[in-house]
Order: sequence, then structure tokens, then C-alpha cells
Amino acid sequence: MEFRERLDGIWKKISNEEFLANRGVANEVRYYVFDYEACDELVVREKVAALKKQNNPEADGFEIVEYDLYKMILAILEDKGYIDKCIQFEKTKGRDYMFNAVSKMLRLTSDDNLIIRKILEETPDNAVVFLTGVGKAFPFVRSHNILNNLHQVLDKVPVIMFYPGSWDGQVLSLFGTIKDDNYYRAFPLI
Repeated sequence: MEFRERLDGIWKKISNEEFLANRGVANEVRYYVFDYEACDELVVREKVAALKKQNNPEADGFEIVEYDLYKMILAILEDKGYIDKCIQFEKTKGRDYMFNAVSKMLRLTSDDNLIIRKILEETPDNAVVFLTGVGKAFPFVRSHNILNNLHQVLDKVPVIMFYPGSWDGQVLSLFGTIKDDNYYRAFPLI
């Protein structure tokens, strides 16, 4: 199926009652990946904005809630007063040090991951979650890490990761070149 056809099929898919029930045959929680070529990022952003605008939560029975991972990182850094420190870390100690410092501050490898916590706190019961900004958030946030951690705690709503790269059902490859890691629990959205 062509990219445009897949893009145009998103609304039909997410507004389907079976999709909204968020359970598979074995009652597993459904997570989805919409993968696309990185060069189509701006088209995907426009489509996500159009879908959010089209969405009428009262009439549709669900609310599209978008979490741009990159914007979330910036908001958390801003809230903690960490932006200037990051700039100084990069200047004085290098990029790798700064990446590690930000990862620790965001608690990306702990049970108290700040991004996951924010998504849990802000997601209403009738949502369809869109995870965007994956490419912009690299290398701070790895998509498999977010999916694995979120999958353990968010099971009430469907989650769709818009992924600029390829996903073959097992391996995520950011931008089609960077092997992110294995992730087996997601389904192709279209």
C-alpha cells in the first residue's frame, strides 16, 4: 500500500469500534506503529494536525491526544530549570556528557520515567494517544524504551507511535538506518 493511502486510512482505522476497544484476540493491549520515510515527516505532521482538528471528542467518542516527545523533553527541562545547564554541559563537558545528564534527569531507565509519568497523568480514559516527535527526540529518547515502559503501565487506550523510519514487526530502525532495538508488541496501524 502506498504512503498516501496509508496516511488517508488513519481516520477510518482509529474511529473503528474494534480499534477503540483496544484489545486483541488474546485480550492483549494494542500498540501500533505508523512507520514512514523520514523525508515525509512534514506531511505526517500536517496529517496529525488535520486529524486532531477533525476530531470531535463528543461526537466521535474519543479524543486524540498527541505527545510530541521532543516538546515533552524541552518542557520538562524548562520546568526543572535545566536548559541553561544543558547548554553549559555541552560547552564544557561535551555532547555525550550532556546526553547522559539529560537521560538521568528524565529518569529514562527507571520506573519513575518522567515522560511516561506525564503521559499517564495527562491521558483521559477515552483517548487515542499519538506519540510524535520521535526523530526530533533522538538520541535523548529511544522509541523502543518509551514503548516498552508505556506498554507496562498504559493499557486503557490505543497508542500509536508515528515513526520516521522502518518497522518490520520486530525491529525499529530510525530514519531507516539506526537500529533502535527490538520491539515485538506493536502492530502496524495500516
